[in-house]
Amino acid sequence: MKLSEVKQALTTMQNVVFQLEDGSTVPAHFHITEVGQVDKNFIDCGGTIRKEQKVSFQLWIAEDYDHQLKAEKLLHIIELSERLLTIQDAEVEVEYQQSTIGKYNLALDTANNAFILTNTLTVCLAEDACGIPVSKTKVALSSLSETSCCTPNSGCCSDEK
Repeated sequence: MKLSEVKQALTTMQNVVFQLEDGSTVPAHFHITEVGQVDKNFIDCGGTIRKEQKVSFQLWIAEDYDHQLKAEKLLHIIELSERLLTIQDAEVEVEYQQSTIGKYNLALDTANNAFILTNTLTVCLAEDACGIPVSKTKVALSSLSETSCCTPNSGCCSDEK
């Protein structure tokens, strides 16, 4: 989800709600302690130079249970960050600590007016250079119909055509 999409969603919300993919919610008294832009310059394992830019939100839970971030306030923080830090309209990445700091992508659940913290995954960006074998599609034998299998005397198993 891009920053412009987050801003648009905030205009339809009163409170800001973050939910994990498993359905649990970030406690309502969270703080957003950082809004920033992260520029990552790196070389992948195949030797290709890459650049990545994300907008980062950091969620933090404090002991002030009466706190609840209003959508209007978060929108103001984002607009201030855009103006003072010249943050670009990039994909939003959220840092949220449970047992360790996790990085999440962001999606919107319009039915529940909540932002969903979606799990991130690592991936090899240069599979062709790494020698990683292509994974084969697994097929359940029970899903194959009789017409797709060889039958005796059908000629499918012989070299004769």
